[in-house]
Amino acid sequence: MTAAQTTVSAPPPEGAVVRAPLKLKVPIALTVVLVLLGLLLTLAPRSGTAVYALDPTKKAQRIDITLGDLPVPADATIAVVMVILVLITAWCWFAALTRRSAGTWAPTVFAVLAVFAFITWAAAGASGRVPVVGLLGGALSLAVPLVFGALGGIIGERVGVVNVAIEAQFLLGAFSAAIASTITKNPYVGLIGAMIGGVLVAFVLAAFAIKYLVEQVIIGVVLNVLVLGLTSFLYQIVLVPNTAALNSPVSFESIKIPLLGDIPIIGPILFNQPFIVYLMYIVVPLVAFSLYRTRWGLRVRAVGEYPKAADTVGIKVNPTRFWNVLLAGALAGIGGAYFTLASVPTFTQNMTNGLGFIALAAVIFGRWDPVRATFAALLFGFAQNLQNTFTALSSPVPKEFLLMLPYIVTLIAVAGFVGRIQGPAASGKPYIKS
Repeated sequence: MTAAQTTVSAPPPEGAVVRAPLKLKVPIALTVVLVLLGLLLTLAPRSGTAVYALDPTKKAQRIDITLGDLPVPADATIAVVMVILVLITAWCWFAALTRRSAGTWAPTVFAVLAVFAFITWAAAGASGRVPVVGLLGGALSLAVPLVFGALGGIIGERVGVVNVAIEAQFLLGAFSAAIASTITKNPYVGLIGAMIGGVLVAFVLAAFAIKYLVEQVIIGVVLNVLVLGLTSFLYQIVLVPNTAALNSPVSFESIKIPLLGDIPIIGPILFNQPFIVYLMYIVVPLVAFSLYRTRWGLRVRAVGEYPKAADTVGIKVNPTRFWNVLLAGALAGIGGAYFTLASVPTFTQNMTNGLGFIALAAVIFGRWDPVRATFAALLFGFAQNLQNTFTALSSPVPKEFLLMLPYIVTLIAVAGFVGRIQGPAASGKPYIKS
């Protein structure tokens, strides 16, 4: 053994203080957002009052307690919010330079207040009102497929397979759900059909990635393109000529939970939703609990982190990966079912419109954790619904910017706030038993 091989780094001297690494990503991101927001509010000032409507817009929802409208003076409100944002940014810089933790509350409060200031600026002096219930409820609805897709991505990567094919699972799930629900006149059968569609895509992904050791990212991209072309072809050849027989699915109706659905603001948003939303309420905590508190979750994480060590204790690595990738496909298929069984009661070409990739971004932003990824999906859903609200208000924000808004938020969230993180150690690496 040579001297170079036996050389080890010397331990720090006794009593020496080991300083934490300098982390400037969050304060830099907050500063950039603060400067951009300040330039917008300074160069294009708007005066007047922004009116926030706190009650549901649908007259069919009979709420005993009404809150009415909340007028907000734009000038004073934006000034106060900007001062608070400056203070939060300064605190994050101080915490970073002194190598302390600024806490997760700081960027969270910053984001909420920045969005509030932006909406107030856009709605100031507008003829319409900002529908708070509609804005938040629509954000929840748009986030539902992202949540299921993110759960599928988390389980896939936790077990060691990168699931880039979420978009394909969305599309085939939506396609299968539309046909199954139309033929049987039953949305629950359509939901099962969507899960089967997601499993079919996951089966191909698992077979090529695990059995034939194909590069996982490449096979995922290929599947996305393949399913997009296949569903577009079948839509033109099969569904368009037979719309009544094959593409008129029976969708899930909104189910209002007694008492809970009557709570002001929160009730109409959370407790007057289709079945798939309530299913999401169950699946997210179930996956989170199972992943960290059950034998199944321990095996999944072991296979995704240390497959060789898992193999030595008797865990069958590749079969475990295979079956869990199928489970991930079934969850993503449920997200696809939302498009045709709850959102739009018909299948159209490329109706997922790249949301599978945003779900993949939610996986990374959520640090491969089900609860965090759910909040990330809600953030992206809110950004997507914000463009609809601004369009209805005839706000001064350009239409082109509104179309880019969900993707801009995704980039800022992933590039500006996630920082340097690592997923499961064996994710994307095939396991060959020696």
